[in-house]
Amino acid sequence: MTSGSQVLSVEMLARVEGEGGMHVHVQDGEVQDVELRIFEPPRFFEAFLRGRAYTEPPDITARICGICPVAYQMSACLAIEDACGVTVPEEIRYLRRLLYCGEWIESHALHIFFLHAPDLLGYDGAIEMARDHRELVELALRMKRAGNDLMTAVGGRAVHPVNVRIGGFHRLPSHDELAELRPQLVAAREEAIAAVAIVSGFEFPDFEQPYLYLSLNSENGYPMESGSLVTTAGLSAPVRDFGEHVIERHVAHSNALHSSFDDQIYVVGPLARYSLNFPALSPLARECAEAGGLGPTCRNPFQSIVVRTVELIHALDEAIRLIDGWHGAPVAAVAVPARAGVGHGATEAPRGLLYHRYRIDDEGTILDAQIVPPTAQNQPAIEADLKAFVQDNLHLSHEELTLQCELAIRTYDPCISCATHFLNLEVEHL
Repeated sequence: MTSGSQVLSVEMLARVEGEGGMHVHVQDGEVQDVELRIFEPPRFFEAFLRGRAYTEPPDITARICGICPVAYQMSACLAIEDACGVTVPEEIRYLRRLLYCGEWIESHALHIFFLHAPDLLGYDGAIEMARDHRELVELALRMKRAGNDLMTAVGGRAVHPVNVRIGGFHRLPSHDELAELRPQLVAAREEAIAAVAIVSGFEFPDFEQPYLYLSLNSENGYPMESGSLVTTAGLSAPVRDFGEHVIERHVAHSNALHSSFDDQIYVVGPLARYSLNFPALSPLARECAEAGGLGPTCRNPFQSIVVRTVELIHALDEAIRLIDGWHGAPVAAVAVPARAGVGHGATEAPRGLLYHRYRIDDEGTILDAQIVPPTAQNQPAIEADLKAFVQDNLHLSHEELTLQCELAIRTYDPCISCATHFLNLEVEHL
């Protein structure tokens, strides 16, 4: 279309953990505007954290997400411990990293095989895909089960773990309890290695992002449970500087805040982590990345499924290493006495950097809280991706362009959705 006006309006994104739609306006062959409209009512977690005890955020914020509760628990723990001037012993950090591996395994397996792969294989969903690719679905279920079982062993249960507390854990798992999981994790790792050949064989649109990438960088390896801020522009800064660079703002078309980094669109998540931390991947994960056609950086969001599979291999590899090295700890948790202060914490959720900030008084009452999830940070980039992609592909049929827009959103695995599937798509010629 070279003249006239066209509006692509998606009234509702189906199968989502929230409510949203998409609006694209094309005028005379030029994309004028793209809006990812999130109209899910605000959940007010930051507001009802105010007035609560400083020991409560790990349990409260875990309820923000049923897929990545550990990310919220770990970021909350780091922020509260920072405010109180406490650094946990290495053994506790070690066990936190192992718990985080479980979350990465179950979350990446879910996204790769149940939310992303069906589209690339031409199916409406995992149920339809299972009719022709039962072995792939069963493989995915085994890998996800391995992650869930690891979370249960360390966290007490797979959804909203109950064993996490400020300062550490309520209970330490024994070496024997963790060792029982090792064969399952080794088998899942072999299946993840085989999966690289599958996902790297998909056809991906030729599209690259020019945006700033932001992730953590950690002296403890590929970033998960801790680290400092790094960007592709060369910034290296402590987590406490996050608010000096990231500004959140309201937009009229979304109940979710939009974020910018030094007034720039930026991206967090697998592509950012991978591109900023490639050398920190396990040797096996780097080898699999090369086998999957990836270099040390990746800027094509459609290839995020390959990057996630590489991270899945790394998480399995890391979990096995951590289990082999676990010999217990002197205590399950250290004391975290309340004191007045402001604390900052950030970890790498499967979908990207998750930042928490808390201000508490000397009795441990929370006076103020800020939570910046990955999806809020990525929303401007999602809209910019859609604008650029639609502009370059106006020659595609309506159906094909619609599918590609779905894929563009799904590559981010946004927390507002388990899957992005468009219903009630209308094209109005004005």
